[in-house]
Amino acid sequence: MKKIILFIALCFAFTIGKAQNKLTPELLWKLGRVSEPRISPDGKTVLYNVRTFDIAENKGQSDIYTIPVSGGDAKGILNSTADEGSARWRPDGKKIGFITNDKDGNSQLFEVNADGSGKTQITSVKSGINQFGYAPSMDNIWYAANVKLDQKVNEIYPDLPKAEGARIIDALMYRHWNAWEDYAYSHVFVAAYTDGKMGVAKDIMPNEKFDSPLQPFGGDEQINFSADGKKLAYTCKKESGTEAAISTNSEIYVYDLTNGLTTNITEGMEGYDQKPVFSPDGKKIIWLSMETPGYESDRDRLFVLDFATEEKKELLSNFDFSVDQMNFSPDGKMIYFLAEWKGTHQLFSYDTQAKAGTAPKQITNEQADYQDLSFCYVNKKPVIICSRMSMVMPTEIYNVNAENGTATQITFTNKTIWDALAKPRCEKRMVKTTDGKDMLVWVMYPPDFDATKKYPALLFCQGGPQSVVSQAFSYRWNFSLMASKGYIVVAPNRRGLPSFGEAWNDQITGDWGGQAMTDLMSAIDDVSKEPYVDKNKLGCVGASYGGYSVYWLAGHHNKRFKAFIAHCGVFNLESEFGATEEMFFANHDMEGAYWKNPKPKSYDAFSPHKFVQNWDTPILIIHNEKDFRVPLNQGMEAFTAAQLRGIPSRFLYFPDEGHHVLKPQNSILWQRVFFEWLDKYVK
Repeated sequence: MKKIILFIALCFAFTIGKAQNKLTPELLWKLGRVSEPRISPDGKTVLYNVRTFDIAENKGQSDIYTIPVSGGDAKGILNSTADEGSARWRPDGKKIGFITNDKDGNSQLFEVNADGSGKTQITSVKSGINQFGYAPSMDNIWYAANVKLDQKVNEIYPDLPKAEGARIIDALMYRHWNAWEDYAYSHVFVAAYTDGKMGVAKDIMPNEKFDSPLQPFGGDEQINFSADGKKLAYTCKKESGTEAAISTNSEIYVYDLTNGLTTNITEGMEGYDQKPVFSPDGKKIIWLSMETPGYESDRDRLFVLDFATEEKKELLSNFDFSVDQMNFSPDGKMIYFLAEWKGTHQLFSYDTQAKAGTAPKQITNEQADYQDLSFCYVNKKPVIICSRMSMVMPTEIYNVNAENGTATQITFTNKTIWDALAKPRCEKRMVKTTDGKDMLVWVMYPPDFDATKKYPALLFCQGGPQSVVSQAFSYRWNFSLMASKGYIVVAPNRRGLPSFGEAWNDQITGDWGGQAMTDLMSAIDDVSKEPYVDKNKLGCVGASYGGYSVYWLAGHHNKRFKAFIAHCGVFNLESEFGATEEMFFANHDMEGAYWKNPKPKSYDAFSPHKFVQNWDTPILIIHNEKDFRVPLNQGMEAFTAAQLRGIPSRFLYFPDEGHHVLKPQNSILWQRVFFEWLDKYVK
């Protein structure tokens, strides 16, 4: 606890010393980032992680804390200078397992007592591990570790040792998200375990050139033991090369520890299947399943398999929203889960004994996002812990009443900093679209907003494209920061975003430059009617598909905007198709390749580069070298076009970032250039 108090006190001193009362980029990076709450088996204590950053050192550190479920003093478990994460209670609650580096710098599983004493190293894997999990029976353990199965060029040709950076590539997916293929694959290992002692680990995917968890973002939620510790379910896409690049066919495999056999329980289901969870009695298993092959943003349906009857069925067939983080109650009668819900993330429960078609119960319904669901039962009643955030409140941990949804905040990691700031205000606004639909638009107002004054406004264009504009407190596109800089922020949940039903989400397929763009225009036009909005001072900003939206609107905005900012946006749909990595995404959203006959209309009708002749507004373009989803050439092409057309333009380039800007000093630079551009051309 001493370290976190000192950290907050220093931040508070910084705030007061500078006489600041509004959020700044520097203060944003001084907030502690709370994550991964886990309730103890006895329901008394919450384990969680706080990540803090040193701007001068340009790096972050994660630390583990505990706090009573009713709130109180937060206690640092180890109070070390090491980076510690993935903290999990051992099923008996007597130990805490976590991952940190050993003396050789490899990430390993360690355990400590609940008070932080008795630190013991459990694994000694040469290359380190990246995930782990205990069997509820506590007699087995699993971990994931990289296994090198491919040869580098200088291993194939040992007489050419200095050709180590060269690559011989025979298929796609040679790079993914922000990294080149590293010749190794994440495999799942199992080992016997007895009170801190681990037996010889067995690779249950021997010689398989596939990853589990799924890369690059899969975690321990994709791998789970049965209650008796005799079966392990894991998520894997057992496809490689070009086949993997065009497919979303991940499967759920069940490995039997007693006989070493592996069974694919989702065979024939060709969309994403992931995140398996066994029922407490081991007779059933639930998981998330997407129906449409090749569609990464399809609705995540809750599926169940009865092992005895081999029947597979969707549990919530009448629930038109994606499910996540589901788990059974100890008696198996209830399933608790989170779901995207009308521009937010909320908590739900489902009675497994209810009649078919019965709707789940919505427990929370607030202008906030609930995340990181963890619960246990005490005296046959649920004790529920979630993290929660909103556009005007960084993440903290809450105790949620399962009956009425009342949420009580129990951590106050950033209270000293946050309470000292003047806060923006976020309001929900319903806007009519051009086809007569009601669209939810979040509008953020500056601190000390005065309706008798006029303010510049920013249209925020969401990425994805199928990614909800929820109540997220982002450390990149932070609406509180934008509002604190004196801008009204207009953030529409345009067509193509989840949490409003499948039809709303799916509409954007093959129509990137169509209804979604008119929805964005409808939002800014509606808010601009207000007397406190200066219609002559409008900006338009966005990243990824949001960057695409900026490029598209730059050629179609009819002089609405005074400045544009595009971060890692798609500019040329044909060259994007030829350079991106996950081909299933481009295939689905463009409805095929540009050489298909007949040619999909998107390439000619909706590619922003086809309308550069209409550009007439200053534009800031930001792009990153390690972005392999939307490769660097997209930003370079857009900047070249703007420069040769004589459009006031600037190119901000980061050689060491991927699709996002994650390093503290890079992020602060990003924010400074971002607001300098807006202040110059919009204010």
